[in-house]
Amino acid sequence: MSNIDDKTAIELTADIVSAYVGNNPLPASGLPDLIASVSASVRKLAGGAPVKESAPQTPAVNPKRSVFPDYIVCLEDGKKFKSLKRHLSTDHGLTPDEYRAKWGLPADYPMVAPSYSATRSALAKSSGLGRKPAADSGRGKRKAKA
Repeated sequence: MSNIDDKTAIELTADIVSAYVGNNPLPASGLPDLIASVSASVRKLAGGAPVKESAPQTPAVNPKRSVFPDYIVCLEDGKKFKSLKRHLSTDHGLTPDEYRAKWGLPADYPMVAPSYSATRSALAKSSGLGRKPAADSGRGKRKAKA
């Protein structure tokens, strides 16, 4: 898309703004700024100008201080969660592996708070999950007819 006319740029801007406003709360006073920003971005991309990489993002909290027994702090926005996986996918569009790679976290970095994980594990064990079925006593099976 090297050269586009004004009509196409306006249509693209309208489509993008419409999709954004349909999925995100936005006060009416913020609409002109959003339209101007999207329009400038569309025209910049259409002109073939390279898009600058943004400066490296800094985490909301120190990664070493993000795991607590009862919650995990998201490095993207600083919010506390028992489980990060859904938050990452819905709010930030990241998988756990992408999140770990983005922030330089080890592969064993937890996505679930330790106490929550222990509670769920105990619940699963108490309900019998993870055990092999007991040996069959032979009752209740029909024998094949000869």
